[in-house]
Amino acid sequence: MEIKDILYKRFMASTSLHPDVTWDDFWLLINNADTLNKVMAMEESGGEPNLVVLGNKWYVIDCFKEAPSCRTGVCYDREARINRSKFPPSSSAQEEAEKMGVDLLTEVLYLAMQSLTDFDLKTSSWLHTENRIREMGGAIFGDKRFNRTFIYHNGADSYYSGRGFRTFFSIN
Repeated sequence: MEIKDILYKRFMASTSLHPDVTWDDFWLLINNADTLNKVMAMEESGGEPNLVVLGNKWYVIDCFKEAPSCRTGVCYDREARINRSKFPPSSSAQEEAEKMGVDLLTEVLYLAMQSLTDFDLKTSSWLHTENRIREMGGAIFGDKRFNRTFIYHNGADSYYSGRGFRTFFSIN
């Protein structure tokens, strides 16, 4: 199946994420080489990218329900991975996002997304972390439990089989 068909099917199945937007309007904005390369990278890494409209801003955001195994087992960033003394993972969330040409989902976007649909009910996702937290060795992640979204902290060098990462980019 081609990426256009995959995106169309996903777009039509989740209209609550982008009310009042037509498929043609969305496709017109993303149908260029740079944007489609980002979308393809997100798709190939298990991200299930989709259009999410928040206010008057349009985003392409990873919309997987639970972190796929190909996106888990990574620490937060390169610095944490390199400085890990024992058993460093092969990559980090930030490095993977950079390879795709996109950013890690922010805390604000994560909370907004969780208000639209439930995800990370069994897994969690690394989120973009402010420099002041990162400078102290930490990083943040989120999940949803007990019908509530939680934002937590952990050492940036930690990694778990149930913690992945979500990415996004803005398209308008």
